[in-house]
Amino acid sequence: MVRCIMNGKDKGGLILMTNTQITKGKVKTVFSTSEPDKVLIQYEDKVTAGNGRKVDYPEGKGKVCMEISALLFEEMEKAGIKTHYLDTFPERIMSCKKVDIIPIEVVIRNIAAGSIVRQTTLEEGQHIDYPLVEFYLKDDEKDDPLLTEDRINLMGDYPIRRMKQIARETNAILEEIFRKIDLTLIDFKLEFGYDSDKNLLLADELSPDGMRLWREGKSFDKDLFRKGEGNIVDAYQYILDELKKNHAS
Repeated sequence: MVRCIMNGKDKGGLILMTNTQITKGKVKTVFSTSEPDKVLIQYEDKVTAGNGRKVDYPEGKGKVCMEISALLFEEMEKAGIKTHYLDTFPERIMSCKKVDIIPIEVVIRNIAAGSIVRQTTLEEGQHIDYPLVEFYLKDDEKDDPLLTEDRINLMGDYPIRRMKQIARETNAILEEIFRKIDLTLIDFKLEFGYDSDKNLLLADELSPDGMRLWREGKSFDKDLFRKGEGNIVDAYQYILDELKKNHAS
């Protein structure tokens, strides 16, 4: 149970946590507040891979993921991309606009890695001529299958063109941000949702948990955990420190 910010203030004024859990994901828990259009998201000291089949609980991981996400969401807002982010609090808690999450994950690929290598003839590290945008069903029980746009149209009326446009705009911003700290953005995942006014917002998180970041072939992302190649908290903290330096300059 979250307990620390019963009278915390975010950018929209006073909010009171109700301690009512709305949903619990693999590494984040969402709580309702006294304001129906706002939620509090607690980032956990937890990392998973393989849809939860591999799990660990590294101390400090939730805080660093939250801080990276907050910083990158702020950069998106500056660039005119609307997000659900509002503010952060102690105990790994982020205040956000409440959104209805669209059950489609958007993946943007600049360089081949991961599933696209396993499923195609592309080789790991191969440059893709243009940012490739893919859609996946957000459903762990079905292992998040790849979707075609025709399949999405059968599922319902989703703003695929707009999601794709925002994804490419986000990619361009993130590529430049990470280029400044000498990291290459290989690929990353986005989620979207509608707020109470039916605005389409970038949601979930923007952290190395949902990205691949390389420097001279070395990973600075969750692949360190997937492959047992290093300490993700140390890598994430390095990224955060470098982002803060660049953010302040």
